[in-house]
Amino acid sequence: MYDHRRLGRELDLFDTGPLMGAGLPYWLPDGAVVRHVLEEYVRDAERAAGYRHVYSPVLGKRELYEISGHWSHYSDDMFPPMKLGSEEVLLRPSLCPHHALIYRSRSHSYRELPFRMAELGGMYRSELSGVLGGLTRVRSIQLNDAHIFCTLEQAVDEARGALELIARAYADLGIKAARHRLSLPGEGGKYVADPALWERATALLREVLDGACIAYEAAEGEAAFYGPKIDVQIADSAGRESTLSTVQIDFHQPERFDLHYIGADGAKHRPVMVHRSVIGSVERAVAHLVEQHGGAFPVWLAPVQLAVLPVAEEQLPQAEELVRRAAGAGVRAELVGPEHGSLGARIRGARLVPYQAVIGEREARPGPESDLVALRLRDGRRPGAVSGAELLRRIGERVEARGSELWAEV
Repeated sequence: MYDHRRLGRELDLFDTGPLMGAGLPYWLPDGAVVRHVLEEYVRDAERAAGYRHVYSPVLGKRELYEISGHWSHYSDDMFPPMKLGSEEVLLRPSLCPHHALIYRSRSHSYRELPFRMAELGGMYRSELSGVLGGLTRVRSIQLNDAHIFCTLEQAVDEARGALELIARAYADLGIKAARHRLSLPGEGGKYVADPALWERATALLREVLDGACIAYEAAEGEAAFYGPKIDVQIADSAGRESTLSTVQIDFHQPERFDLHYIGADGAKHRPVMVHRSVIGSVERAVAHLVEQHGGAFPVWLAPVQLAVLPVAEEQLPQAEELVRRAAGAGVRAELVGPEHGSLGARIRGARLVPYQAVIGEREARPGPESDLVALRLRDGRRPGAVSGAELLRRIGERVEARGSELWAEV
């Protein structure tokens, strides 16, 4: 059983500092690689699914969140306002009000819908210090968020498409969903008081889940303040459950922001807003992946994919050349030279690296076979001597496949 809070620090992925404050982790170089690769993966998946990416500010005027309903329903979880002259601005607790404004800034025809808008953006939650921990509960969150503006007739298909995108990402990342939850409102003033809104949105989400033949459990008191949602739940190494991905159907914010599109009849119509997040927050996704893989990430996610180990100083030129070639081929390689200890100690130190290329006297000798390395795999296999060119080609294939297999026999 792995705990990402301990293992993430041991692997130099992230850390925290008292001067930065609780719930505000920083990413070390290897952790930044994992985060960057994960972000690029989800951006590519979204582009392939027809999303267009935007950037929006992490600050907004208080009035923005009054319109969206965050201020009246969610202010306890927001950081306090900051005075800017006669105005008050806040760190955003969510990206959806900003995306609603971006949609509203241009006119839209029914022919453009669905309009899928995505962003990997920062948001901030004033979490109490007692609930903060590692990367799973933080105050600064990098969220993989998106909002689809569509007609009522398109809403079910768009929500179902979002669930399919989530399922594909989980397959690529090796994530297993613990269960699907239909999150519904509970008692009290936390939720928008509009029974008709809740009934319509809940009926559509049930249609999405039933049409996709996905088993689910309804849970009262877990909805967003503006509408119900489908939560994809994961479990950590201790069996604690949390939400990673979500799909929501929202009638509230299109009304609050007076969003519309021009229909085929030439009149204005109100769009439906589908919220969805494929991997949730990058922080929570990385925490889960660290625990699931024990730091032995799939090849395409590994911070270092290839460790190059010259046996002695004499093999340094060949090792350095292989590292340069790897960089040119898009492979993340690291030179682990004799100054780091004995060969055995270096091999043990690189035990989580998918590929270890050892270069000794035999591999470095001049001649037609001077490009050889003695290859070791993370799983203990030793395919033997292979050329550097073949090795880089094979690694590239494994990265592209995004599978768990390190070395397919040919």
